[in-house]
Amino acid sequence: MPAENHLSTKIDENVPTAARMYDHYLGGKDNYAADRAACEELDKVVPSTRRLALNNRRFLQRAVRTLAEEYGIRQFLDHGSGLPTQDNVHQVAQRIDPKTHVVYVDNDPMVLVHGRALLQQDERTTVIHADLRQTDEIFSHPDTERLIDFSQPVAVLFNSVFHCIPDSETDGPMAVVRRVRERLAPGSVMLMCQLVSEDPEVRAFVTDFMDQATQGHWGRVREQEDVAEWFEGLEILEPGLVEVSTWRPDTEVAPRQLTNEWIEFGGLGMIR
Repeated sequence: MPAENHLSTKIDENVPTAARMYDHYLGGKDNYAADRAACEELDKVVPSTRRLALNNRRFLQRAVRTLAEEYGIRQFLDHGSGLPTQDNVHQVAQRIDPKTHVVYVDNDPMVLVHGRALLQQDERTTVIHADLRQTDEIFSHPDTERLIDFSQPVAVLFNSVFHCIPDSETDGPMAVVRRVRERLAPGSVMLMCQLVSEDPEVRAFVTDFMDQATQGHWGRVREQEDVAEWFEGLEILEPGLVEVSTWRPDTEVAPRQLTNEWIEFGGLGMIR
């Protein structure tokens, strides 16, 4: 993989990105016409995508709060963090302990620009420009080394990002998971989820559509069994691997995923 400073810093508003499409679904303003048009086309086949994005965001917030409150984790490394929105990881975690350290990682140059502008007054939180597959570069980055002590428990987040990378023995999701796990101390937690579908036609359509729309910056929609493989050897926290709107909901009337043409599936696993 290229070094961080070899990643493109040019923002191409004519080519949709997963980060900007996600921002649009969440009601954000940091997206372009191409991103919105791609979302409209996607909605024709998978109309539950906006609700899915909102539920995924709420899942992330609940998981971060749980890790900070119940497990005492004070370090978060968020891969493929996306554009800043309301109640980001650092805001949720630092409400529990203001001394919590957070490192965001994303390869989208727009994320870098907006993230650094947001965090310029926050010495305990940073954004680094890197591909989530660049494990060595991420872990050895000066900002990561400044903020994260890997001899202590860390929450490593791969929230709705692995579908953005293709399968590969050296850089696919499983390879990334293994590289990261071997660097983490006992008590660390890995949050992993991605878009899955049990319908082969949905998987094929979305995979092909997103691959073309993003000009190759996509992996594939997978199946639940693919996600389960990433958690082998980890202690899966309750309630297990689930559709994420059902992961420790705040109330019995919390929003749920209404349709299942595709879902966000995953959970949290602890290293013992």
